[in-house]
Amino acid sequence: MAVFTPVEPDALATWLASYDVGTVREFRGIPSGIENSNFFLTTTAGAFVLTIFERLRAYELPFYLELMRHLADRGLPCPRPLATRAGALQCPLYGKPAALVTRLEGASLTDPDATQCASVGATLARMHLAAHDFGAQQPNLRGLDWWRATVPLILPHLAADQRSLLADELEFQNLHLPQLLARLPQGPVHADLFRDNVLFKDGQLCGLIDFYFAGCDTWLFDLAVAANDWCADPLSGAPVNDKARALYDSYAGLRPFGDEERTAWPIMQRAAALRFWVSRLADLHLPRQAQMLTPHDPARFELLLRQRRSGAAGLLAPLPGAR
Repeated sequence: MAVFTPVEPDALATWLASYDVGTVREFRGIPSGIENSNFFLTTTAGAFVLTIFERLRAYELPFYLELMRHLADRGLPCPRPLATRAGALQCPLYGKPAALVTRLEGASLTDPDATQCASVGATLARMHLAAHDFGAQQPNLRGLDWWRATVPLILPHLAADQRSLLADELEFQNLHLPQLLARLPQGPVHADLFRDNVLFKDGQLCGLIDFYFAGCDTWLFDLAVAANDWCADPLSGAPVNDKARALYDSYAGLRPFGDEERTAWPIMQRAAALRFWVSRLADLHLPRQAQMLTPHDPARFELLLRQRRSGAAGLLAPLPGAR
């Protein structure tokens, strides 16, 4: 989340008149994140998040907004998009698509414990199962095709050893990932379930937020994205085994892993590390202007990718079955 498009009070009041949510009490930008312009909005009717979409176009938004509504209807703790008085889930602001969703309680965690990792694993499995009958289709827009298009733009900015690593990993994923995408269980995925996109209150998981990287991909890739953030040692990048075990076992307790998924796990961990190294390199070397922006350091995912490629022991090995 960030602010690329400032919103003036008069424009906000005019836009908000399309919704039945009362009048503004508080409005402020959210500095974290890198894709859209986001604001906390409190009105006489409640607390919300306003998002102005800087990259996504209006015709692309129904997938994300309808997915959130679908999941909320099935009891998942995710924001619910609000409809305008005319029944639309989006309404343009400053000529850009924009949406209003409920603001969930809770805060993100910096250093989760194994119990909290277990909550994430179970909730992610619930999300995958709940979204299985979601009718809309959209590919993961930050998947293999995007890596192929983006890596050549990044390579000139890197040191020789980084260029070699990035090119070699892309070649590896080009060889293996299309086959896995054709064989592994899949459906709508969050694709960005980092610690800052999960909310806890009083020790309980109470929110999954920021679904705007969602798409259809393998469920295993979604789990790998989460594992690489929730269960990795910040210094070495190695899996923290008690956290990883808690995440995997709680997930598999609701959706057991198949044999091909267990075998494919090391490749998916590499794919998840590559995806975020590429995106953070792109944000660093191909930046956009923003009024408020908190960039992320790509070095963390370079470290993760190198560690995942090393074939170290532990839970980098193929996944065990559910206990």
